[in-house]
Amino acid sequence: MSAEVVVIGAGPGGYTAAFYAADLGLEVTLIDKDKDLGGVCLNRGCIPSKFLLHLVGLKHQILEARKWGLECSEVKINLEKIRKTKEKIVRKLNLGLNSLVKSRKIQVLQGNARFLDPHRLEIQQATKTEILEFQNAIIATGSHPSVPNAISSDSSLIWTSDEALELRTIPPRLLVVGGGVIGLELGQVYQTLGSKITIIEMLDQLAPGVDPELVKILEKSLPFEIHTSSQLLSLQEKQDKGQKILLAKWTKGEKEFNQEFDAALIATGRRPNTENLGLSEANIEISPQGFIAVNTAQQTSQPHIYAIGDVVGPPMLAHKASRQARVAVENIKQMPAEFDNRAIPSVIFTDPEVAWVGASEQELKEQNIPYEVGKFPWAASGKALTLHRTEGLCKVLAHRKTKRILGVHLIGAHVSELIAEATLAVEMGAVVEDLSSTIHTHPTLSETIMEACEAIYGVATHIFEKKQSTSNFKNTK
Repeated sequence: MSAEVVVIGAGPGGYTAAFYAADLGLEVTLIDKDKDLGGVCLNRGCIPSKFLLHLVGLKHQILEARKWGLECSEVKINLEKIRKTKEKIVRKLNLGLNSLVKSRKIQVLQGNARFLDPHRLEIQQATKTEILEFQNAIIATGSHPSVPNAISSDSSLIWTSDEALELRTIPPRLLVVGGGVIGLELGQVYQTLGSKITIIEMLDQLAPGVDPELVKILEKSLPFEIHTSSQLLSLQEKQDKGQKILLAKWTKGEKEFNQEFDAALIATGRRPNTENLGLSEANIEISPQGFIAVNTAQQTSQPHIYAIGDVVGPPMLAHKASRQARVAVENIKQMPAEFDNRAIPSVIFTDPEVAWVGASEQELKEQNIPYEVGKFPWAASGKALTLHRTEGLCKVLAHRKTKRILGVHLIGAHVSELIAEATLAVEMGAVVEDLSSTIHTHPTLSETIMEACEAIYGVATHIFEKKQSTSNFKNTK
């Protein structure tokens, strides 16, 4: 058995690579260990979690509507119906991928793939083992949850994101270990469904790496018991009046905490799926952090073998993997392409949402890049006021001299839908005036980006802030 291009892994990166390669006329074989295509993102990650987070927003709106004049009865949770709806959405997308595979005449094999050498794969399927010779390969095997050493128990009360998204039960007291994207999103899902959330984060703020000003706003909106700068010591199952519970021990400075929980979600990051791939047999180099080493063309140390997505390192985002997939395929087709990581948007789909792209203030300071900040608070936004969502903020970071937009940071309702404009600005090297002079529909939340750009010059319409001289306004191009 042979293939012109073999793709290992059928998540967003893998199936994008397979589809794009087929569209460009290449013969493609797609291999995945699971029966259903879509990887973690579709089956146990992005899609099911975003449906659940949509319910978080709906419940918030329903409860808030009472303040606006809409009399609503109590919101009741039907867990079984929620679970079935989630599964129905996932299944519909699975079927869509299956149809697209057939339309493109891509050969799909279910099994575990392992390199025998730089040009052959062994594929272990349910009933047989086959050898596949290939001209080019794309590794898109993704990642899996990372569990810290302090947690050694195999208790059914200790979950990763995989188990949490199954919605087996709603624990009255849920401990979330890790205050990153996964912990915050799923913590809010379970809080909305009725759990009391306690969250432990090792670093000094939730959402490490996110603009601290935005994180402060987020923390005020989350009804969690929050412990930052905290180190988990142990998490053990025990019996209490015939019921299984968890006893957690952690420290914050010199203070030690002991608290009981009904379940715990471990959200301490993810590790690349590189084990049992036979990377050493293929002479593929691994970085010191355990990721597959690639260049900007997504090539590994074997030029005809490419790697994309989580397996090559952070940020671990489906849309990053999809873009890298296209870069890899174009290079296989001898259409030179490079992956540029300067304009990768990121979103935390909590309520309110947090989104950012480009450089942070900390990064600019570390690189000694002169910059200035334009801020627009949503309290001054007409649209935000109509939505009763005035907690938001938009920050634009621009080079002090050239006025090139270096980064955009947002918090508020629906900012996941606003970040694309900012991403395009960073990607295209736009200057502040490019956005401030673009006509934005009124009233919309997108105007907040425009007004943050105007605020850099001190000329934002809906706020007054004495700023720098406007002598160079409209003279930056």
